[in-house]
Amino acid sequence: MSRRTTLVFGWALALAAIALFSALGSWQYGRKDQKQAMLDQAAQVLAERDPQPLAAAASADAADGFAWAAGEGIWADAPAVLLDNQQRNGRPGVRVYRLFDPAAGEPMLVELGWLPVPPDRNIPAIGGELPAPPLEGLLLAPPSAGLANAAIQPQADGSLLLMALDLDALAQALGRERIAPRVLRLDPDAPGGYARDLEILPNTLPPEQHLGYAVQWYGLALAVLATALILTFRRPRGARRVPPSS
Repeated sequence: MSRRTTLVFGWALALAAIALFSALGSWQYGRKDQKQAMLDQAAQVLAERDPQPLAAAASADAADGFAWAAGEGIWADAPAVLLDNQQRNGRPGVRVYRLFDPAAGEPMLVELGWLPVPPDRNIPAIGGELPAPPLEGLLLAPPSAGLANAAIQPQADGSLLLMALDLDALAQALGRERIAPRVLRLDPDAPGGYARDLEILPNTLPPEQHLGYAVQWYGLALAVLATALILTFRRPRGARRVPPSS
């Protein structure tokens, strides 16, 4: 293979790698912007705490947004829903949800908080009194399912354990036609429930980490470009400089 052919083939590979690494960097940078926008919106909602009715949980136009909500209703006669593989302060556990029927609007999931799961994976039984209405807290989208299997696993105490909140499948399991697309995370200062907070991005990467990954991908693209340039312009091994003729 001639040097020219080798260079053409090498540059084709280099440009493909540069394009791939640049695209990955841009994706990570975009995710950084998206998550920062989420944090900014949530911070504004939490600062104002202007309560909206619980019926706002069913608004399709704001399914990915945040709102502070409060209202009356009754707890549904339905089993607890346990979202598995949820980290809190580095410890594995489950997030506990219960179905609530607001005075107006669609049935909705209310997050009661987090419970630890021991190393033997013995899922804790869910009991105790539920917080008395009216309820107040942050409306937000349920945790992203990602690639997790949404299969529902009934537990000995009747609760439902799952790896992802597939609201359609969950509505069917709970005997409802539909569940509101946003969940209510109870105010941590409200009595009842379990350990909880108003953290917006649990179990996922913060904006600064996406920025770090973006810088790494862009750095790899630059490294490939620099390597290709060095290999292109370096003198071939064994080549001798021919002195100019007099």
